[in-house]
Amino acid sequence: MPPLPSLAAQAERLIELGVHELAGITADQLRAYTSAKDGAGLLAVHPDRVPASALAPLLRRDGKPGFVVTDMADVDGFAPLDVIEVPDAPLYVVTGLDRGDHMSNWSPEEALPALTRDERTPLLLGEGIHWVLQQPAALERNHCFMTVGSRLRKPNGTPDARTPAIWISNGTGRDGRERRNAPKVGWCWWGNRHTWLGFASATGRTP
Repeated sequence: MPPLPSLAAQAERLIELGVHELAGITADQLRAYTSAKDGAGLLAVHPDRVPASALAPLLRRDGKPGFVVTDMADVDGFAPLDVIEVPDAPLYVVTGLDRGDHMSNWSPEEALPALTRDERTPLLLGEGIHWVLQQPAALERNHCFMTVGSRLRKPNGTPDARTPAIWISNGTGRDGRERRNAPKVGWCWWGNRHTWLGFASATGRTP
């Protein structure tokens, strides 16, 4: 996989897509933020600023836009786990990205504690979308990934059994044939395994 573009190049990509406007910040503010940062990583907009439902359609593969599966209308309710510290800032940088291919065929229930033991933090759904926006090669057939840092809570406080993931549509079922090969935001059960889904994670987040 090629390295991520520079933070400055990532800022220009978000500006090109109009993400800064969705986030309520100006292009100059976005550029100023990256110009003041050293090092490398993934530029992310805080999930409270731009929901996953607004980011997913910006994805592209084979000229086809990304989409959220029809039975995930509540996608924007998937929030960071309590143990994940997201910087209290409109923009931040995610470092040490890994797609988690070595965890393919693990269940989310198995993968999350393993990531914690390895002192890695699972990606949020929005961060995963940002990654594919900036580095489309991060998403490839048979090597897609889950973003188990985001979970939905039921009204009684218990976690929903669905866990979000980003993969490539086969154009079957309710996706529709016209969406074959399009980037897809969907979900998998907490206890299920999938040979083609790893678990994306990072080493940290910095404001």
